Amino acid sequence: GPFSSPSGSFPLWPAMPGSSVSRRGPAASSASPPQVSVFPSPQELGSALAQLVAQREAQSGPGGRFSLGLSGGSLVRILSQELPAAAAAPARWLVAFVDERRVPLEDPESNYGAYKTYLFSKIAIPEDQIVVINPSLPVEEAAVDYAAKLKEAFQGEDMPVFDLLILGVGPDGHTCSLFPDHPLLQEREKIVAAVSDSPKPPPERITLTLPVLNAARSVVFVATGDSKAAVIKRILEGDEQNPLPAALVQPHTGKVYWFLDEPAAKELTIPFEKHSIL
Repeated sequence: GPFSSPSGSFPLWPAMPGSSVSRRGPAASSASPPQVSVFPSPQELGSALAQLVAQREAQSGPGGRFSLGLSGGSLVRILSQELPAAAAAPARWLVAFVDERRVPLEDPESNYGAYKTYLFSKIAIPEDQIVVINPSLPVEEAAVDYAAKLKEAFQGEDMPVFDLLILGVGPDGHTCSLFPDHPLLQEREKIVAAVSDSPKPPPERITLTLPVLNAARSVVFVATGDSKAAVIKRILEGDEQNPLPAALVQPHTGKVYWFLDEPAAKELTIPFEKHSIL
């Protein structure tokens, strides 16, 4: 099946002739430019995403752990459909959330709650290897507590280095709970920060900060639908004085992928890899 060679080079399918895979972004100080892939449907995107997870899991080494940071929203559904078949050794996964709403864990708005319902029921990740917030704490304390749990999970590393972060992007260019023009974009010390004034409800959240996002070994942004088209053009083609939060994610040594469907990519003029129906 499609997951038979997760160690093979990604992508595992031929590019369309004449398409170029990567580009040098206007502000690409990162080691390698983003690799942009466009899929005919969210289903195709989902199976490629599961393949990328399987490849990163294989590359994390047989004895060690595979650390994965998850976003909520529409990604829950995509990952829950595709990931169970791709996970080779979920017993060594360490899963954290790139942001979380300060709501009870059983609340429909809880990212952890959504994954618990749809994904963790299908894939046997040990409960103590899923890093969960304590929503009963005030939001500032919940952020400090989450940072402490992450440091413990990453065996005392001051800066957690994730094998893979799966990020979303909003029509306003936010990623995680890092919003445009927010003071948190300047945060350099904390690895987890509290947000009490999110422009998007619910207002109280915790979020990973840019230093953690930029320490990751690989990051994949996933965006679908034409409501994202204008902002994706700005992020990938704009050369802005005040870049949007998602444009500030440029890992020092890691690789950045963008997985888009055709409506989300419709305004791009840069070359990208276009995938036909598998």
